Amino acid sequence: MTTILETERLYRRFGGVLATNDVNIRFGEKRLKSIIGPNGAGKTTLVNVITGRLPASSGRILFRGKDITNRPPHSLIKMGICRTFQITSIFLGLTTFENIRISRQAKKGGSFKIFSSRDSLVQVSEEAWKIIEDLELVDQAGTLARNLAHGDQRLLEVGMALAGEPELLFLDEPTAGMSPAETEHIAQMIKKLSEEISIVLIEHDMDVVMSISDEITVLHQGRIIAEGTPAVIRGDEKVKEAYLGHE
Repeated sequence: MTTILETERLYRRFGGVLATNDVNIRFGEKRLKSIIGPNGAGKTTLVNVITGRLPASSGRILFRGKDITNRPPHSLIKMGICRTFQITSIFLGLTTFENIRISRQAKKGGSFKIFSSRDSLVQVSEEAWKIIEDLELVDQAGTLARNLAHGDQRLLEVGMALAGEPELLFLDEPTAGMSPAETEHIAQMIKKLSEEISIVLIEHDMDVVMSISDEITVLHQGRIIAEGTPAVIRGDEKVKEAYLGHE
């Protein structure tokens, strides 16, 4: 497995509390790794540190062998490290297409100057449309984001992240609040995306985690207690007792 990002003895302290406790974790290229654990296990804190939302107290984060510890989010996004959040973050007054086009424009030009060139506008629009097609949102392309079903809003947020051409994409609770049908749809979309880019999934739905993950990391009180394939994690007695329940 080719490693795209790894942490070395990563710590994040809040006063006397170790929210991230000596974490050594690797993310493989074009692999889907899920991070699971109960509320308060440190999942979101770990992702916040890796993606620059919180500074590390100590330790290192390496992206393709380069030390990126404590770099700001905008710098990491330019490098190809992106994320979505638990709370959907989209432009509700714009259409699906407009949301993705603006996100693609930001990646291509960094400002609205790109629209001074007709050729640039056409290229950005074509690239935005390709993302819409890949996420199967063609029928919703002209729909205002506020009028989309919840599942389609989450897919739109993923599309906006994809417009930034990520190499590594962190998805924080992408199926939260979804119906079973919506959950199945977005889970399959995420699995498909992992064939092209590296995906890290923070998720409570164990059916989703077990069905689409290549690897799973289990956190408890900020520390890794188990790692492995879904089959390994399913059979781990500590994990089974603490999180998955006995069959």
